[in-house]
Amino acid sequence: MTAPTPYRILICDLRSDTLLDVLPVEGVSLDDYVGKVGRLTGTVPIPNLSLATRARAALIPGRTGVWVERGRDIWWGGILWTIRPTSTDRGFLSVQIQCGGWESYLYNRMLYDTLTATSVDQFDIVRGLVDYVQNTPGGDIGITYDDTVSGVTRDRTYLRYDQPYIGDLITQLAAVERGFEWRIGSYRDGNGRRIKRLHLGHPIIRGGATDIVLTHPGPILSYALPTDAAIKANAWQSRGASINTNQAETSYPLMSPVLVDDDDITAGWPRLDGSSDYTTVEQQATLDAHARADWAAARTPVTIPEITILLGDNVTPALLGSTVRIRIRDLWHPEGLDVRYRVVGLTISPPERGRPETAKLYLEVP
Repeated sequence: MTAPTPYRILICDLRSDTLLDVLPVEGVSLDDYVGKVGRLTGTVPIPNLSLATRARAALIPGRTGVWVERGRDIWWGGILWTIRPTSTDRGFLSVQIQCGGWESYLYNRMLYDTLTATSVDQFDIVRGLVDYVQNTPGGDIGITYDDTVSGVTRDRTYLRYDQPYIGDLITQLAAVERGFEWRIGSYRDGNGRRIKRLHLGHPIIRGGATDIVLTHPGPILSYALPTDAAIKANAWQSRGASINTNQAETSYPLMSPVLVDDDDITAGWPRLDGSSDYTTVEQQATLDAHARADWAAARTPVTIPEITILLGDNVTPALLGSTVRIRIRDLWHPEGLDVRYRVVGLTISPPERGRPETAKLYLEVP
């Protein structure tokens, strides 16, 4: 028999966070990341007319907020974007739901006014963009933030003519040299209120003061430690916006210098070229900073470790940004592997017949 799900979903009005209903959900799969929109999928069973009426009234894509409770704790929050009522050949009804984390709202809001920042801390630029979103009529979904600063100031002009999405502007700002990480966390405060909190970290988001030790054999059920050189590049150039003050002449884009890692080539690596595009960047210094950041990320073959573990009390979405210590001893690591990684993403899989509740952690070198 399939184990009962430990989850339930709170259905709320997106703008006011007024609780509309609490519905059972099966087959929950949820993930959360640093710097990337998380996702929730699941199925609401419809065994009778009463629940069908409730679900039809509450599950309105685009204007419904969803909070996931596991036990008494908030584990995830986001926006319902898609529903799919289905019926089997035996007449069993259910509604499949797909939700995106709160960050997904910022990727659905555009900048319709020109905004300029001169020598402004990059965190304040982000908060200004969030304020722009939430100060428009109907735009306030209750995202909160603190007033910490990164110590890195930026000059930015965002033109309304480009009609950029706010989420893209934040992501691009975060990716520049000496940038930052961001996410919107979900939790209850000390008074039991549901909170959507913008977290900003320079240069990264960190969480937890003590390493969690995970071993294989042990709580680690499986692992993958790939090394991927397919996107390695030791030479790099970035391209910006087309700059042309004379319409009678041919238009050419702004270009960064070609950056080449001579030490890498001297050490025996073949030359490997890479590039990136920033079609709205019109300042040479800004484009060059993007190029240096992209080049730095591309020079080392990328390793994205994944481990799947049994879900326990020490693994929750609050683990994002925390450091775990991985100890593995097997045929590939006969002498034993003992390394520290930072958790940058996780996917929770519910218990199924013959399989326990598990979490897949996505890691990076701290």
